[in-house]
Amino acid sequence: MAVKVSHPAERSQNGRGWFERLAERASNLTSSVLFSCFCLALVAAFVAVHAAGLDLTWQLLVGDIMTAVNLLLLALLKNSERRAERAVQHKLDSIAAALLEQSEGKTGKAHEALRKAIRVEEEI
Repeated sequence: MAVKVSHPAERSQNGRGWFERLAERASNLTSSVLFSCFCLALVAAFVAVHAAGLDLTWQLLVGDIMTAVNLLLLALLKNSERRAERAVQHKLDSIAAALLEQSEGKTGKAHEALRKAIRVEEEI
């Protein structure tokens, strides 16, 4: 039994799906100063817990929180990378089709697809 996992850009039929919208908001949050301060505070807590020699439970708790944040950031980074990759590939395909159409001395569907592709990262 094979499981087919589609590209994130192809999962929703009408624009962005709920996960794409969530990933975009989370990406905006994680690139903010507020999130950077949170990460610095988390690292400072990790160092403080170890320096103070607190109980192993506290050390594990801070380490687990750091691991969870790391995994979430990795998932967001991969999602963002895949959406950008898909947008670039779509634009390249549209440019190639429009150039081919133009070299044949006509304009039509490929030129219109190129116009739409220029805005593709807003849709994906």
